[in-house]
Amino acid sequence: MTDASCDIGLIGLAVMGQNLVLNMNDHGFKVAVFNRTVSKVDDFLADEAKGTQVVGAHSIEELTSLLKRPRRVMLMVKAGDTVDQMIDHILPHLEAGDIIIDGGNSLFTDSNRRTKDLAAKGILFIGTGVSGGEEGARFGPSIMPGGNPAAWPHVKDIFQAIAAKVEDGTPCCDWVGENGAGHYVKMVHNGIEYGDMQLICEAYDLLSRGLGLSADDLHEVFTDWNKGELDSYLIEISSHIFAKKDEDGQPLVDKILDTAGQKGTGKWTVISALDLGQPVTLIGESVFARCLSALKDERVEASKILTGPATKAGVGDRAAFIEDVRRALYCSKIISYTQGYMLLRNAAKENGWNLNMGGIALMWRGGCIIRSRFLGKIKEAFDKNPALENLLLDSFFSSALNQYQASWRKAQIHAIELGVPTPAFSTALAFFDGYRAGRLPANLLQAQRDYFGAHTYERVDQPRGQFFHTNWTGKGGRVSSSTYTV
Repeated sequence: MTDASCDIGLIGLAVMGQNLVLNMNDHGFKVAVFNRTVSKVDDFLADEAKGTQVVGAHSIEELTSLLKRPRRVMLMVKAGDTVDQMIDHILPHLEAGDIIIDGGNSLFTDSNRRTKDLAAKGILFIGTGVSGGEEGARFGPSIMPGGNPAAWPHVKDIFQAIAAKVEDGTPCCDWVGENGAGHYVKMVHNGIEYGDMQLICEAYDLLSRGLGLSADDLHEVFTDWNKGELDSYLIEISSHIFAKKDEDGQPLVDKILDTAGQKGTGKWTVISALDLGQPVTLIGESVFARCLSALKDERVEASKILTGPATKAGVGDRAAFIEDVRRALYCSKIISYTQGYMLLRNAAKENGWNLNMGGIALMWRGGCIIRSRFLGKIKEAFDKNPALENLLLDSFFSSALNQYQASWRKAQIHAIELGVPTPAFSTALAFFDGYRAGRLPANLLQAQRDYFGAHTYERVDQPRGQFFHTNWTGKGGRVSSSTYTV
């Protein structure tokens, strides 16, 4: 009879899966592993997992027979149909109360469905976001579990042991919420990651083209930035990238083709924002910036035909220019996270999730790609006021924007004068100006809608909820269209 002594089983031995297994092993958990290409199991045990207590299985039946009850099986496979197919293969070998964990980048609606479908079969499901890349998986990722709450006590010790820890030892992992909540929070994390990366790229472009800074200069600037309020993993690795030389001694970054890839989580975030009517403009622009970068051949042709401003690099006071860009980056980052949290708040209302906003900031504080000093300030804001409606209404963030906005605007003016595209910087500033506006020109928009489509409008001198229609031309009728709000 097989010895059922393993604490957890993991299926999918790509790099993330392998590193999670080794991380669990380091923390004293006995892990059974399986991979569809079975030779990878033997290779893993002979190489990376040599000398560990990891146990290899050559079939799903063997894997499940090695597990303590309730059986815990974690999938680290490609999101989509592959997850459903793997669940179908596992189910015949499980019994009521066993747990399936999906640790891939699944769409939250798939996790909603899987939680419900598996509960009907007596199986507990967890859909968890795992962030931090290969290094995070190996030494401490950020883990964002959601799904069936009954499963959490059975995986809590494992997940919190292997997760990254913040300064006081608190793990960057806690229960997020029911159904797809964990994968939703991971999706928004990835969307914010798109925004952070695009903002950093725009700062780089502005300093490079605006001041003519070399890669070595940029290495120094970013190293300096990482010592202050922009201290973060992405600023840190950017400083390292600028210092990396190719075999011929030239900066490697200058030789990399300027076309960006994407895997879809940023797009999912924007689609969800549109569905919920939330103005998550910065992540949207970051996704579109990647799409524009992919039009390389068209851009090269256009660069021969379309001219920009005559202003050349070398604008005024170098130190002041760098500081303006730094402050613009910081302010825009505040807007990006503000929009991400607006989306989380509304998704929680829509789906009936009780999301701990400060807890999410803590989960992102270490291990994950967007980890930064800045996230500690978000945690403090929600600790101070758990019902905080918008980060811009917190005294720390409002003070920072009020203090830095002159530099933010100067950086944007520099970009316009130089013809350097800064879609994320500019949409962040536009959102800030829109959000702080007591009155926007949507009154004219409503008049236009009523003029051509009898869509009605509300009046400033009448109570909210009363709708009016005007016969603008004298030819139209008094019948209005139905009123709806997107």
